[in-house]
Amino acid sequence: MLVIDYVGQQFRPGSRPLAVEAPVNLVYGSVPHAVMMATPGDLEDFAYGFSLTEGIVEDASEIREVRLEAVEDGLRLLVELAPGRLREHLARKRAISGRTGCGVCGIEDLAAIPRAETRLAPSVTVSVSAVAKALAGLDSEQHLGAVTRAVHAAAWARLDGTIHAVREDVGRHNALDKLIGALMRDGTDPATGFLLITSRCSFEMVEKAARLGAAIVVAISAPTSLALERATAHGLTLCAIARSDSLTVFTGGERLRRDLG
Repeated sequence: MLVIDYVGQQFRPGSRPLAVEAPVNLVYGSVPHAVMMATPGDLEDFAYGFSLTEGIVEDASEIREVRLEAVEDGLRLLVELAPGRLREHLARKRAISGRTGCGVCGIEDLAAIPRAETRLAPSVTVSVSAVAKALAGLDSEQHLGAVTRAVHAAAWARLDGTIHAVREDVGRHNALDKLIGALMRDGTDPATGFLLITSRCSFEMVEKAARLGAAIVVAISAPTSLALERATAHGLTLCAIARSDSLTVFTGGERLRRDLG
């Protein structure tokens, strides 16, 4: 996009890449479920991760096929579920609004606030040095963020701190769903690593992590009070305000080893 930059007390013409934001309609068994405002990349991963964290499926085997269609006003993700799972989904279907911010806007009742079943691996531990290594390596893996400065990232790091996968999106929930979908599709064991998120650590992000079965979440930003409450309830380790040389452990400190190697 053409822009005018103001640098050194001078105006000059320039150009700037923008993050793409588009409506994505998730459809199960020909029945529309939700419209999400998302970055149109890694959308098959998104379909898998969204389906898991919304409680539509329990694992990747319950998704038979994902097809992407371009339509007049955006994109459509057609998700084909196993017959039994589709019947269960249609029986419990609830209408939700698309979102890039609040994760529960549009629900009708307090009882509908998402609460994941805990799938944690309590024996997982990670060293402080491994967390620092992952944080130090994350910037270079955020390719879309580097050029647009307008997207969130979610990453999976192995227990030695090596970055295994990164997904980016204009929506922080979408970035995490895309990452979760990628991990589902390649059969990654949640006991083999930990999550990194660059966005605000709200309770929905904790619920998604718990739904995946991740035991450790490291967030660049601070958590909310409800995020801490849910992390405690799930027995999840939550580290936040994390930098390569510092972090704050809010819950589950027993999983964080103090050794530096």
